[in-house]
Amino acid sequence: MTENEITYKIRGAIYKVYNTLGPGLLESVYEAALCYQMQKDGLNVQNQVEVPIHYDGTILKTNLRLDILVENSVIVELKSVKEINELHHKQLLTYLRLCNLHLGILVNFNTDNINNEIHRKINGYSK
Repeated sequence: MTENEITYKIRGAIYKVYNTLGPGLLESVYEAALCYQMQKDGLNVQNQVEVPIHYDGTILKTNLRLDILVENSVIVELKSVKEINELHHKQLLTYLRLCNLHLGILVNFNTDNINNEIHRKINGYSK
């Protein structure tokens, strides 16, 4: 499956979850629902994936975890906040760099228009 096919399915699942649950819930609720929906849609999904941090020739013991990893290639970073800010975008870009991955989706479910709150991040720039 290509990255575009994967992200198409991810976006479809985001819309299904948002249209069913609506805004204003905890991030953990959206995570559970989105993982369920993406698996139902035929995607390989892992949540709360531990990220090993390599620093100065050693692997640090940390609690850094990705919200969702889809098809071992796309990070989905979930938010349920008043508004997405620049730090949220940079956070996802850092995760992509640390995991040596190419593509991520940042989504904020706490909105009245989900179309404006889905952001595709690729190698340091948004698309």
